[in-house]
Amino acid sequence: MHQFLTIATKAARRAGNIINRASLELEKVQVARKGAHDFVTDIDRASENAIIEIIHEAYPEHSILGEETGLTKGTKSEPEFQWIIDPLDGTKNFIHGLPDYAISIAVAERGKIMHGLVYDPNRNEIFTASRGVGAFLNDRRIRVSHRTRLEDALIAGRLPYNSSDEDKARFYHLIEKSNAYRRLGSTVLELAYVASGRLDGYCGANLQAWDVAAGSLLVLEAGGLIGDFDGEQGWMRTGNVLAGSPKLFPHLVSAING
Repeated sequence: MHQFLTIATKAARRAGNIINRASLELEKVQVARKGAHDFVTDIDRASENAIIEIIHEAYPEHSILGEETGLTKGTKSEPEFQWIIDPLDGTKNFIHGLPDYAISIAVAERGKIMHGLVYDPNRNEIFTASRGVGAFLNDRRIRVSHRTRLEDALIAGRLPYNSSDEDKARFYHLIEKSNAYRRLGSTVLELAYVASGRLDGYCGANLQAWDVAAGSLLVLEAGGLIGDFDGEQGWMRTGNVLAGSPKLFPHLVSAING
């Protein structure tokens, strides 16, 4: 395992301990509203602070982009590496005691994702990937599923509440074409499940870098494809993401475009 992933694992486990302890006393968790359908808790913030502390202890020169704290600069004015973290993806699930949420940590080198980790503290599952090395679940190699037809595929996705009618129609057309649809409420887990073959495909709109950075590398290193709604590589810029096996991916693109 690369040394960056060793530090990411240490940080994720510390954050996971914070989350697991809090999950036993949810009535004490402080919840605030960030938007109409968006929430943050004091546990999100505590988890992110714990991750940042461990990363900067090991790599003070690196910058960090976190969902709750934004950009934390390192000691270098133009750092070569940036860590991208989501300390608790699936906050709504966590608030309700639904055990589908995870921690996501990725490392980008000059803007290119090189390492990724997704940690599910409920199931003690750590998904990791390094570019050119492969994707793993608790040190066991994982691959995307072998399904080739959308009609046989179990897909997951995320469609924001403020989506346009046109986007909703495209999204529902994809769902209708698939065998079945799930929404777990945690994008990072859904992408990890695509990488491990538990899900066959994924479709998400208006996502942020911390939602997809680690999961995208997991999918790619597990033999899958990831792209925007046109099947191109603008997904990090647009936030519109399709992911699946190489044979299923063209069908996802076709279906989302009607």
